[in-house]
Amino acid sequence: MGMLGREQLAMMVRPDRVHRALYSDPDLFELEMQRVFARAWLILGHESQIPAAGDFFTTRMGREPVIAARHADGSVKVMINRCSHRGSTVCEEARGNRAEFVCPYHGWTYRTDGSLRFVPLAQGYGPDVESKKAGLGLVRVPRVESYRGFLFASLAAEGPALSDFLGPMSASFDDMVDRAPDGEVEIAGGVFKHTYHGNWKLVLENHLDGLHPNYVHASSVAAAREAPDPALPEKYADIAIRQMRQNGAPESVWESIGIWATEFGHGYLGDYHSDSRLVAGMDNPVFAEYRGRLEKKVGTERATKILGVTRWNSIVYPNCSFMGQFRQLRIVHPLAVDRTVVYTYSFRLKGAPEQMYHDTVAFANVVNGTASWVLTDDLEVYERVQKGLNAQASDWVYLGRGQGGDTDDAGPTRRGATGTSEIHIRSQFAAWMRYMTAE
Repeated sequence: MGMLGREQLAMMVRPDRVHRALYSDPDLFELEMQRVFARAWLILGHESQIPAAGDFFTTRMGREPVIAARHADGSVKVMINRCSHRGSTVCEEARGNRAEFVCPYHGWTYRTDGSLRFVPLAQGYGPDVESKKAGLGLVRVPRVESYRGFLFASLAAEGPALSDFLGPMSASFDDMVDRAPDGEVEIAGGVFKHTYHGNWKLVLENHLDGLHPNYVHASSVAAAREAPDPALPEKYADIAIRQMRQNGAPESVWESIGIWATEFGHGYLGDYHSDSRLVAGMDNPVFAEYRGRLEKKVGTERATKILGVTRWNSIVYPNCSFMGQFRQLRIVHPLAVDRTVVYTYSFRLKGAPEQMYHDTVAFANVVNGTASWVLTDDLEVYERVQKGLNAQASDWVYLGRGQGGDTDDAGPTRRGATGTSEIHIRSQFAAWMRYMTAE
């Protein structure tokens, strides 16, 4: 396609459809890496991954490999994982603790803020190598901010503040953290990583799609309906049955849930998964104990208000999907136009009964795990979509469901005409267009 100008890009996103090239063209993907992933705030992880000085984890921002580290002064530094000398990554471990990062190629040594500390046989680089050191550190990511422990960074030196970028979506993070009796959450356990042969946008579109579960997950729904009724307190299998049956809710239920789109392409589902329908149902003694602990910390009135929030899936565009009530967070990492890897994290609510964390892990295995009945269905469909979008038959992807019926809520939040409106996808492409055409 060559380099695309504003007019060409504008022709590819219409009110009710987008050009299939947005999912299948490698040149457009390269442009997205420069204009969407290099401009937006991207979620990196959570401060609980790096509590002490020297703690670090490695991840990626778009396709840029980065290190997030806790520096000696307590601040979080995010650096491009590339030696300033000959370009090797300086750290390959997923996480750990280091006083410094040493390049495996020629031993250049960097502090946890990225500054260059030591160069072996430095005299070989000329007499003024010491004065050059200041400009030869690891390249620092220019903006790093945290919201309630969730770490965000932007490769762009300028742009909206994180608080403006999140806007109404900050309430989704509040919902997750407020549920912890001690007022904090932490990433616990390992990281699920799965990959699929499809575009990165597919997962963000799917997670707010209320129409697909009855079709994509039909086989697991059928199996769950034939299984014995779940018991309380629950085992893994019971959590699976409960969740699969929820996916098979009648279409009238999906139609009546709330779907909201906010600025910058974010959005969330709400209303349907109330606490009485949660994996840890109201009759569960573990949930009763948890509620008691929460009430003791924040009072009955506040606890009722916290537990009354019914946000379910939340999308922070362009790289994050999370489920506050189920304590799951997924980060989407694009690898190529038709290749994506997703990292899934489970959170522990500090001060909650330990069994709730076990239920969180069970839920992760059931819904987000690589052997899950749910995830494998979704991945199969993403790959079929990608295959279909490479076909030449038609150039357009139709996104018109609910169009014209969306309502304006107060301020920057709009509600879909029904729970199965494609308002969230139209909103994501509006944000995409702003990033792609901004000067």
